[in-house]
Amino acid sequence: MRQWLWRAVDANGDVLDILVQPRRNAKTAKRFLAQLIARFGKPRVVVTDKLRSYIKPIRALAPEADHRAHKGLNNRIEGSHRPIRKREKVMGRFKSIRQTQRLLAAHDQINTMFRPCRDRLSTASYRHARSDAFTCGAGMRLK
Repeated sequence: MRQWLWRAVDANGDVLDILVQPRRNAKTAKRFLAQLIARFGKPRVVVTDKLRSYIKPIRALAPEADHRAHKGLNNRIEGSHRPIRKREKVMGRFKSIRQTQRLLAAHDQINTMFRPCRDRLSTASYRHARSDAFTCGAGMRLK
């Protein structure tokens, strides 16, 4: 059964939320957007792919937001899919929706912490961020 991965990424490339659903329609888009607005407030700009199902939920929930749907504008979101695609390839495939949702929720948080944006940091800042992440991660190990 085919599943759709809904992802919300902020302007810095950090993953805000994910949702795995069997459908990719306006009802699911409205649900996902409502969750995001409840957690983070109303957006100024929403960048999506060209799926027509986004239009009504965005107009209803965030009417003042500038909705941009263009092939090249959602590259930040498509780029954030890459680690998940690698993980899925290693695992063979995801077995269930619940397993996928649990793994990806944890994966995005850990990936954000252990892989700071290299292009936005100086060498010293990058090394400091990595050492902080590993120091923090050492305390999180499960025994």
